Amino acid sequence: MHALQLRADYPVLDDLAYLNAGTCGPIPRSSTAAVASLGRQAERHGRGLEHFVTTSHLQAGQRERYARLLGAQPADVALTTSTSEGIVRVLQGLEWHAGDEIVIAEQEHPGLLGPVAALVRRYGVVVRTAPLERIVEAVGPDTKLVACSHVRWTDGTVAPAGLRELGGQVPLLLDGAQAAGAIPIDVAALGCAFYAAPGQKWLCGPIGTGMLWIDPQWQPRVTPVGPTYDNLAAPADGLAAVPWPDARAHDASALSGESSAAAVAAFDVLDDAGWPAVFERATTLAARLGGRLADAGRAVAPRGHSTLVSWSEADPDATRERLAAAGVIVRDLPGPD
Repeated sequence: MHALQLRADYPVLDDLAYLNAGTCGPIPRSSTAAVASLGRQAERHGRGLEHFVTTSHLQAGQRERYARLLGAQPADVALTTSTSEGIVRVLQGLEWHAGDEIVIAEQEHPGLLGPVAALVRRYGVVVRTAPLERIVEAVGPDTKLVACSHVRWTDGTVAPAGLRELGGQVPLLLDGAQAAGAIPIDVAALGCAFYAAPGQKWLCGPIGTGMLWIDPQWQPRVTPVGPTYDNLAAPADGLAAVPWPDARAHDASALSGESSAAAVAAFDVLDDAGWPAVFERATTLAARLGGRLADAGRAVAPRGHSTLVSWSEADPDATRERLAAAGVIVRDLPGPD
C-alpha cells in the first residue's frame, strides 16, 4: 500500500488532519460517485424492477464484504443501520426472565447501555459490571450473557483474549464499533455468539450502515424483531409468511441502494489497499501519536493495540475547537476530561 496514493482517495485530507474516524470516517470520492451513478439511473429510468435488482445486487455485495472482514459466511451476517441496532436485535430477540444476569464492562457505550437498561425495566434482568480487563472473572452461575466492547470507545483498550474461553459457558455479544476496519477480526477466534459493528467509522461508509453476525448455532434462539417484507422468505404468503432461516431475518427494514452503493465503494478502497497494510499503518500511527502526546506532557490513557488515542485536558471543548481552527479534527468525549 502506498500511503499517499490511498490518502488521495479522500478529498477531506487535502485540507485537514482528520483524526475523528472513531465517530465517522472520511468519505472516499468513489462512494460519492457510486451514489451519483445510482441516482442518475433512478432519475432517468425510474425506480422499478431495474432499480431493485441493482439494489439487491449491491446489498449482496455489501453483505459478502462485511462477512469477509469478520471471517464469516455471508448467510450469517445481517445488514443493519448501526452497531446499536445490531445490539438491540440480539437483546430483544433473546428470551429473558426476571433474575437473568447480564455481565457488562465498565465504560461501555450508550449504544449498549441503553438496550441493556431496557431489559432491566421490561423483564427484571440483573446487570453486573466489571472492568473490561477482568470481565471473565465476573462471570458466575447465573450469567446468561456477557456483553462488552471489542475495543473500548473511551481509550482503545482491547477486550481480553480470555473472553474466548466463555464460548462453551455463556454467549458473548461484542460491540465492534471501534474494531471493524481498524484491527483484524475473526469472529470464530474471538469465541463470540454475536458481533455488531458499524459501516460509517473505520470502514468510511455512509451513516446508516452496519452489520450483525450471529453464530449459526445461536440463530434459532434469536427471534427476529419486527420482520417486514425483506425479512420474509415468501412475503406473498401473508400471515403464513415466515422469516428467512438465516441472518437476513435480522436485516434492517428498507435499506437503501444508495447507502449500499456508498458502503461497497468505500470498502473496496481499503480492500484494494490490503487490509493487513491498512491495519498495520493505522495502529502504528495511533501508537506514534500516543507516544508524542506523552512526550509533550499530556496524560495519555492506557490503550491497547488499536486505533484510538485518548488524553486528558483541563478544558476538552476548548482544545477541540483550538485544534479544529488549526485544521485538526478530533472529538472530545462527553463527561470525562
